[in-house]
Amino acid sequence: MYSSKSAETSSPPPQAAPRRVVVTPTVDDRSWIKPKDNQAVTSSAPQTACDGRTTCPQMRSCEEAKYFIQHCPNTSMDGDRDGIPCEEQWCGH
Repeated sequence: MYSSKSAETSSPPPQAAPRRVVVTPTVDDRSWIKPKDNQAVTSSAPQTACDGRTTCPQMRSCEEAKYFIQHCPNTSMDGDRDGIPCEEQWCGH
């Protein structure tokens, strides 16, 4: 027996394959890239190094004095040994 109505299929319509989304992060800090030899290195961090300075009059800021007492030998900037250098010149309260 044939029906006058056409047979309807109950299968769902074909679906597209799931799309893969690749997310590339936006990176503003490129400090890890080595500069070319002819380019100067610019940084917001202070350029401090142990260079022989050992006393408060030789410092330019409290941050610099703190760096020196933490990283450099033979400094004379924390007379009361409380961890705060140059209290009268730079790091006083």
